[in-house]
Amino acid sequence: MMTWLPGGWLDGVRHLSSLNFGERPAACPVSLVVIHNISLPPEQFGGEWVEDFFTNRLDASAHPYFAEIADLQVSAHFYVRRDGQIVQFVGCDDRAWHAGRSCWQGRDNCNDYSVGIELEGSDFQPFESVQYAALWPLLNALLARYPITDLAGHSDVAPGRKTDPGPFFDWSTLRRRYPGLRLPSEIVG
Repeated sequence: MMTWLPGGWLDGVRHLSSLNFGERPAACPVSLVVIHNISLPPEQFGGEWVEDFFTNRLDASAHPYFAEIADLQVSAHFYVRRDGQIVQFVGCDDRAWHAGRSCWQGRDNCNDYSVGIELEGSDFQPFESVQYAALWPLLNALLARYPITDLAGHSDVAPGRKTDPGPFFDWSTLRRRYPGLRLPSEIVG
């Protein structure tokens, strides 16, 4: 079982602090988990590029795509690598900058009340079974600490702007494992 450290840091995962975060608004409990996918460069896995991106150390000259994104200041709370290793960048008591312009169930600014989990992957290929094996205990720990009622994809909170976690994310297993969570309507139905 995963245990919590002060500030919403999870024990037993790798910590790599990002400067890209802020305080949550007062009286705004965490009630949503947003699932993303990411690969840097696009469609390539492995390496430290994602960690460098979330910690503002991405070398813009290392790949043509990096020049487009190197100055962005973004983060997520968690990153689940292809090998199942979990990296935490922001304590869950704080607000990571992962959802951008977003709205869920009529509430804007999802970063204010959500935890962001990035899975190393893309819209074009399945995630690894070890990533799900890491994701389930992570979700269990989040559900034990925070009053989470909803789980959505980045595409659900930023429709038309984002497509992740993509068509290969295993929503059906998530629904079976967490029947009490509210999921996007097209998945529940």
